[in-house]
Amino acid sequence: MSADVDPVHIPGPSDEEIAALDAHWRAANYLTVGQIYLMDNPLLTRPLTREHIKPRLLGHWGTSPGLNLVHTHLNRAVKSRGLHCLCVWGPGHGGPAVLANSWLEGSYSQTYPDVGRDAEGMRRLFRQFSFPGGVPSHVAPETPGSIHEGGELGYALTHAYGAALDHPNLLVACVVGDGEAETGPLAASWHSNKFLDPVHDGAVLPILHLNGYKIANPTLLARLPETELDALLRGYGHDPLYVGGDEPFNVHRAMAAATDLAVDRIREIQAAARAGGDARRPHWPMIVLRTPKGWTGPAEVDGVPVEGTWRAHQVPLSGVRDDPDHLRQLEEWLRSYRPGELFDASGRPRPQVLDCVPEGDARLGSTPYANGGLLLRELPLPPLDDHAVEVRAPGTALHEPTRVLGGLLEAVMAATAERRDFRVVGPDETASNRLGALYGATAKNWQERILPTDENLSHDGRVMEVLSEHLCQGWLEGYLLTGRHGLFSCYEAFAHIVDSMVNQHIKWLRTARRLAWRRPVASLNYLLTSHVWRQDHNGFSHQDPGFVDHVLNKSPEVVRVYLPPDANTLLAVADHALRSRDYVNVIVAGKQPSFDWLTMDRARAHCARGAGVWEWAGTEDGSREPDVVLACAGDVPTLETLAAADLLRKRLPELAVRVVNVVDMTRLMPREEHPHGMPDAEYDALFTRNAPVIFAYHGYPWLIHRLAYRRAGHAGLHVRGYKEEGTTTTPFDMVVRNDLDRYRLVMDVIDRVPGLGVRAPAVRQEMADARTRHHAWIREHGTDLPEVADWTWGG
Repeated sequence: MSADVDPVHIPGPSDEEIAALDAHWRAANYLTVGQIYLMDNPLLTRPLTREHIKPRLLGHWGTSPGLNLVHTHLNRAVKSRGLHCLCVWGPGHGGPAVLANSWLEGSYSQTYPDVGRDAEGMRRLFRQFSFPGGVPSHVAPETPGSIHEGGELGYALTHAYGAALDHPNLLVACVVGDGEAETGPLAASWHSNKFLDPVHDGAVLPILHLNGYKIANPTLLARLPETELDALLRGYGHDPLYVGGDEPFNVHRAMAAATDLAVDRIREIQAAARAGGDARRPHWPMIVLRTPKGWTGPAEVDGVPVEGTWRAHQVPLSGVRDDPDHLRQLEEWLRSYRPGELFDASGRPRPQVLDCVPEGDARLGSTPYANGGLLLRELPLPPLDDHAVEVRAPGTALHEPTRVLGGLLEAVMAATAERRDFRVVGPDETASNRLGALYGATAKNWQERILPTDENLSHDGRVMEVLSEHLCQGWLEGYLLTGRHGLFSCYEAFAHIVDSMVNQHIKWLRTARRLAWRRPVASLNYLLTSHVWRQDHNGFSHQDPGFVDHVLNKSPEVVRVYLPPDANTLLAVADHALRSRDYVNVIVAGKQPSFDWLTMDRARAHCARGAGVWEWAGTEDGSREPDVVLACAGDVPTLETLAAADLLRKRLPELAVRVVNVVDMTRLMPREEHPHGMPDAEYDALFTRNAPVIFAYHGYPWLIHRLAYRRAGHAGLHVRGYKEEGTTTTPFDMVVRNDLDRYRLVMDVIDRVPGLGVRAPAVRQEMADARTRHHAWIREHGTDLPEVADWTWGG
């Protein structure tokens, strides 16, 4: 939509136009019912028989007539107004409705030429729906025009707002089902209108569809008194328009008027803001659509009401293959749409049916905004050397890794200032996570009042902060799927709040990667910081490293997990993640001062390998297999491992120690299970087949065992990590409590290297005594032992 023209008020549709809209709607309803029930006889050229019916009846009818109505009227608005429009279908289980409309407009046949827009194509459309080897029942990646699966409810509106950000000419319509409106994420999503900049962003038109019922219960919003519902929506900052009824022509007329009025108001808001005359946060329009559940379907089945009740939710006539009365009702239902008026003898839609349908990329099923890779541009990333820290010797200087990363992100934000296709989202933690350098290039998005005491707030800011991980996740998903780039910065423990959302995004990416017509999109990048080992002030409630476990359970071709041990490796990993496509990248990095181990050149090489020997840290000379391998993954485990290696070098100099650092966790998996996995020969060369491996890991120890369980040396693998021993305490006490400390690692070496225990009892006792001294010291002084706090690498 362009805002440099005056709002155009389109006159209401004539009776002839209403008839054409109704014909399109009836055709979509007919095709929807056909997909649920039929696998042959698509045009009912013969009497319907049992053989024409699918053996398994799957799908959701109840929401579909409402979705078809919305699609029909969005078509009219797009065609008459010249809009760029994307629709997010919240009731995604209404998949047959969206498939029906994309087939009607021709975008489906354009995407899948074997499903033509004729009788044979209609038969294939019907047969493939929820059928083995066919298409899912939801609005899935296979559905042209979709960016939202909708099987798991709650995320439609936040996806819609993410899609609208930085697309100033785009209208994103979003159908919110009244069942979905009961979810927590959706309830928070109504506040997204307070982050929409009418100058630089597009608009979202929420359409709250109240059909009254979920699968077996009434819905809350549909039963609210209208005055209470209106007060709720206006309190959220919306300006609702109401459409309702069950007489089709009256509903069509009201829906056309509401859609026209909503588009007019949106254009007026944008024109005023873009002219610089109105900086107030607008009250954006929305539509409340109230139609019967299962509208136009069977009114009654087996003596009980169906239309307008919860019984219409899925398959209203379930016994069609075995009950002649159900079969008769189905045929009457299908013929009630008068298919002979809608399709010609060859099965092609008649001109009246297509009168409202736009052409080309303006069709909802063909919009490039729903295939974001078509719009994606390379991110202008700066040279890493411009932001690298100097490392003259390992383990002697300290930097805050995420603060160093903040400088790189600031450069990216500045380089995209004009094109506006990069955003950073996070729940109120950007500065806390040491990414404050971003504010040198942009501010935080804020559409409300800005007070003199506020800092870094602006209407056009591209840092998005809201204390809802659900909104951050949803905004970023919508942003990425429509062709842009971004990063989600979050406290590690609270990434779990979006466990289920990332599940759905991973499933989407996995499926989309297998569709040749879906172009790759920028990866979803998580920066998890304020992590488990440095929550000494917040304590146990903020200590949970398990998001990594959750992600690594998912599709191997999509997920990547990185644990950079210092500032330069974080830069190298972030550069790689921001350049990547179609992945979910999880980066875990600390924000507290930590040692620099690798120069930028070494960091690049180490991250490219994903795992490697740090020769300078070990004591092996290459003449024989090492006596022990000290492995580590994560910044704090790396510190403790290097400190343990230093102790072994001094106390047991004859011991051949190899130090291995792992950045890419998926390298531990076999090549057959993950594209980044090591072949057995490479793994054995790194970790050996015979030497004991003491592995200090950032998270839960059993993850390492799970990843490496098939390896030859697994019996000799001993993992230390987080074991739910957390509290408010000193940094070093956290690792002691979880037996991840340097002294425990040395004791593990003595215990597990054959014959070493009897040769080095004094060293083991020294380590145990150090742990005892530690406990006494922190209780008296409240700080860590000087030998720990002041340690530097001396190797």
